[in-house]
Amino acid sequence: MTFLRISWKIIVGLKDLLVLLLLLLFFALLFALLSASPNPGMVREGALWLKLDGVVSEQPAEVDPLTALTSTAMPVSEIRQRDIIRSLKIAESDKRIKAVVLDMDRFMGGGQASLSAIGDSLDAVKKAGKPVYAFATAYTDDSYQLAAHATQVWMDPLGGAMLTGPGGSQPYYKGLLDQLGIKANIYRVGTFKSAVEPYMRSDQSPESKEAIKGVYDEIWGQWKADVAKARPQAQINGILNDPAGSVEGARGNLAQLAVSSKLVDKLGDRIAFGKFIATKVGPDEKKTTGGFAATPMNTLLASYGPPSAGKQIGVVTIAGTIVDGEAGPGTAAGDTISGLIYDAIDNKDLQALVVRVDSPGGSVTASEKIRLAIEAAKAKEIPVIVSMANLAASGGYWVSLPADVIFAEPSTITGSIGIFGVIPSAQAGLAKIGVNADGVKTTPLSGEPDVLGGFSPEFDRVAQSAIENGYREFISRVATARKKTPEQVDAIAQGRVWAGGTARQIGLVDRYGGMDDALAEAAKRAGLKADGWHAVYIEPQPNFAGSLLGGLMPKRASVAAPMDVFAQAAWQQQLFVQRVAADLDMLTGVKGVQARCLECADFTPPTTPKADGGWLSVLAKLFA
Repeated sequence: MTFLRISWKIIVGLKDLLVLLLLLLFFALLFALLSASPNPGMVREGALWLKLDGVVSEQPAEVDPLTALTSTAMPVSEIRQRDIIRSLKIAESDKRIKAVVLDMDRFMGGGQASLSAIGDSLDAVKKAGKPVYAFATAYTDDSYQLAAHATQVWMDPLGGAMLTGPGGSQPYYKGLLDQLGIKANIYRVGTFKSAVEPYMRSDQSPESKEAIKGVYDEIWGQWKADVAKARPQAQINGILNDPAGSVEGARGNLAQLAVSSKLVDKLGDRIAFGKFIATKVGPDEKKTTGGFAATPMNTLLASYGPPSAGKQIGVVTIAGTIVDGEAGPGTAAGDTISGLIYDAIDNKDLQALVVRVDSPGGSVTASEKIRLAIEAAKAKEIPVIVSMANLAASGGYWVSLPADVIFAEPSTITGSIGIFGVIPSAQAGLAKIGVNADGVKTTPLSGEPDVLGGFSPEFDRVAQSAIENGYREFISRVATARKKTPEQVDAIAQGRVWAGGTARQIGLVDRYGGMDDALAEAAKRAGLKADGWHAVYIEPQPNFAGSLLGGLMPKRASVAAPMDVFAQAAWQQQLFVQRVAADLDMLTGVKGVQARCLECADFTPPTTPKADGGWLSVLAKLFA
């Protein structure tokens, strides 16, 4: 009995200790969240400090607690585009804000449409009589697109400007799959549906090169026009046309080359830059070395709070890959998004609905579920306006079809009207290690798809026929929505991607414009006055644990961001490795028929890699 009493006390003690530790962890995380939350009372007279550590995104992804705590890969910090734009709008008229400081030392990029919209907002701040100052150690295409809008551009003397333009080599896996004995069974429709080409070819098809080059040329031309308009003195042509000669002419001094080419105005480290800003807006309260009076973006936004005057215009965001089921922010889950829309039109007094799309597509069934929910809003005679951000391709275009008006930016990537299905089988690879398949069938489709023995001709015919029918359904929906014949749609479909400028010419979108234009059109169609409405954002809420960890993520993410030119190059190599792993995971992870633009990955900023790869990427690593 004595032994049992002692054992019981030990067990109870361990239980109490575990509960205490969990409570301590909970309150530590709660304290971290509250400490990270902006204090509205901390707005100070000085500069609006836009510290762009990470990537600009339409809807920051939910932080997965388990992945964040166990993965060795740092999550990529995300800054919401509309928060940046709203803070700049506030800065125009807030008398406490004397200037705007763009800190892009750890900026990791964004979609071109997003950066163009932010650039326009920076121009509006300057027009209001407030200067904009930019600083970075090294500038890339994305960061320089923003810096060009600054009143004065600073660079660290050890930095440089590496402007490269879009494009480059893409990985193709046919040879690897052959060596592994894996066959990618592909079912697709569309001459230009190149999403699955890496699994069936060792090089890029002429049709794919034609389509992608057309998009590259268009958006790169827009980038150059944007930079030239914002900073006409910048002499970028020499650097772009003969980068090696330009660098050699400057004897390898990238910073001096940037100054002589008038890409930047001033060389100086972060301390020198801070001292300069302090002469314009005043020192910080503690008068730290290199410090200046400033208010961070989130603090400024918190001091104003969300708009609430007037009638409600609902805004639903479809951001990220479209998937079946439910998911948090940053992933467009069919059940989640459609449920939010149905709940909003049933329980909110919405006067109009704006659908903001920034997605390469994904699951056909999830895309259709979201489309039907948007159709339900129209059935209630609610005006529906679509605003395309950086991407609205394939399934992203599918969900846009119910709109009364579709707005897109000239650099929006859209189209990719086509579908595909892909299922790997490993009969050849298994045979190499002595594993064979045999059995008895009762029908031609028994045991299909047979990943061990290979797919039967009957299954291939059934799958391909189903894909072709799905393509006809896609074409039919586009034809009805855009008031075209199926033949007219087919001529511009076939899985081909288009930039927004061309997309408008061929009738896939209606007008050029951003989110403000879409909201104004929605208010107009709802019969609302210019000051008689406010936007209500209908978005999935992150889970509690994710919210707690989200407050800690920016500090972690900033450690991984590249700074100088060589760090940028090394980082690009890391992104390439991550893309290969993601491509191989996709081959085994696709669920159902896909209306998805995989080639659109070339036009998106980096995302956080998965903690664990799928079986094919693991097998490839072992084989290597």
